[in-house]
Amino acid sequence: MDKPATAHLLEAGEMGLLGEHHPLVEQLGLAEEMHPLTSAASCLKMPPVTDLDTLRRFLRTYQSRILLPLELPAIHQACLHAAAHRTRELIQLDQQLLASVQFLEFANASRRTGQAQLRKLKPLRDVRILQRYLSAVELNQAQGWHTVVFGLTLAVYSVPLRQGLLGYSQQVLRGFMHMAGKRFPVSAADIEELMAELNAPLPVALGSLLLLEQFER
Repeated sequence: MDKPATAHLLEAGEMGLLGEHHPLVEQLGLAEEMHPLTSAASCLKMPPVTDLDTLRRFLRTYQSRILLPLELPAIHQACLHAAAHRTRELIQLDQQLLASVQFLEFANASRRTGQAQLRKLKPLRDVRILQRYLSAVELNQAQGWHTVVFGLTLAVYSVPLRQGLLGYSQQVLRGFMHMAGKRFPVSAADIEELMAELNAPLPVALGSLLLLEQFER
C-alpha cells in the first residue's frame, strides 16, 4: 500500500502547517483518550483486552462497528455543512446522531469531549457557524458531539477532508494500542503490524465518503 494513503497524519513533522498547539492537535489528543479501553470493550460486548490477540479483535470490532460506519461519516458530514455555512443542517446532523445513539457510554464521552473543545474555540468570534452551533449547544438544542466538533474544526481551519479523516482514524486506533501497552507488552513492531492491518479498509471507506461529497456540492 502506498505510504501517502496510510501516512501517520498529525505526527511529528506532518503538522507543521498547523503548529503543535493548533486546536486540531488538541482534539486528536482528546479523541485518542476519549474511550477508556475497558469500558469500550464492555460497551461492544467484547472480552477484556488482556493480550495482543484480544486487542486485535477489539480494534477490528471498534473499527467495523463504530469508526467506519458512525464516526467518520459524522465528521465528514459536519465538515461539509460547516464549509458551506449550513448551520441548520449542522444542527440537524447533531440531532440525528442523538436519535441514532447505539452506545450510551460512547455517547456520553463524545458529548463531554466535544463540548469541552467547542468552548475552547469560542474566542473565534468571527466564525459565524461556530458561534451559532455553540449557541445551539448552550441552549440544549444540540449535543456538541466530538465528531461534529471535529468536522467543524476541519472546515474552520481549511484542513483537507481526507487528511482529517485519516488523522482521526489513525490517532484513535493508536490511542487504544497505547492504552493496551500500559497493561501488557505491545512493541513498536506490534503496533505497526496492527496499523497495517487496520489501514487496509480505510482507502475504500474514505473513497466512498469522498465520492458522496462530490454529489453533495
